[in-house]
Amino acid sequence: MRTNDVRWRKHGASSRSPGDFRMIVQIYEIQTPEEAEKCIALGVDHIGSVILSGEAWRRPKIREVIRLSQGTSVMNSLIPLFRDIDIISRVVDYYRPHYVHFCDALSNPSPRKGDLAPFIQLQVEFKKRFPEIGIMRSIPVPEQGFSGDFTALEIVSALEPVSDLFLVDTWTPAAPVQGFIGITGKTVDWEKARDLCRSTHIPVVLAGGLSPNNVCEAILKVMPVGADSCTQTNAEDKNGNPVRFKKDFRKVEAFVKEVRHAEKLIGKLGVCEKTRE
Repeated sequence: MRTNDVRWRKHGASSRSPGDFRMIVQIYEIQTPEEAEKCIALGVDHIGSVILSGEAWRRPKIREVIRLSQGTSVMNSLIPLFRDIDIISRVVDYYRPHYVHFCDALSNPSPRKGDLAPFIQLQVEFKKRFPEIGIMRSIPVPEQGFSGDFTALEIVSALEPVSDLFLVDTWTPAAPVQGFIGITGKTVDWEKARDLCRSTHIPVVLAGGLSPNNVCEAILKVMPVGADSCTQTNAEDKNGNPVRFKKDFRKVEAFVKEVRHAEKLIGKLGVCEKTRE
């Protein structure tokens, strides 16, 4: 058993011993500096925010979220829920995140991959404009129990040359945000996610329905470089439904602790970072 390659910016080094292994904890959707400060205090490594509109993309509070990480080991990413490269460029100039995170669905309503050429070209053009900023790309993988064929490995192969980091997230026929994947709260198929991690040299963060109750088990089965949570660490309304853009920090704290527990177990098993010849 080995983890997916963890040579990801400041958070990994292929020469470290198993006891020094560190798993990345990533939390979305953090939209205010107050919530960002709490995440940092709890040991979150990577803070993700979302820009909802290409028309109203200037959000000073999100800019402050990113500035809070300056001078620390914490990293930030931004999801733009639009695809215009010129608007994306203005957004990145304004916020200056460590990563831009593209989470387009990439597949048809059926689980077959769509035309990837526009997404590849977008990433190529972005990298020309911002070579210093990483590209995180969400890869759709079906939820547990899906019995049909799926093309995630084909998608990975096509996007490897233009991506710095992959995030495995849950594909469903009807997405909460049309045209994008994520925030389903449903658990991704861990076996398919593990196969994806083993197939690529790009570091992979595992998402898709992760909570304090299942993240340790998920990490040990999939062996990614990190774990991401959004919906399952949100606050809940009076009916028990998750509330977007509002965190339950008891859940965040428990999530971090469970990831660190998995990290210790990996060290005890003698698992070190996967290196490529």
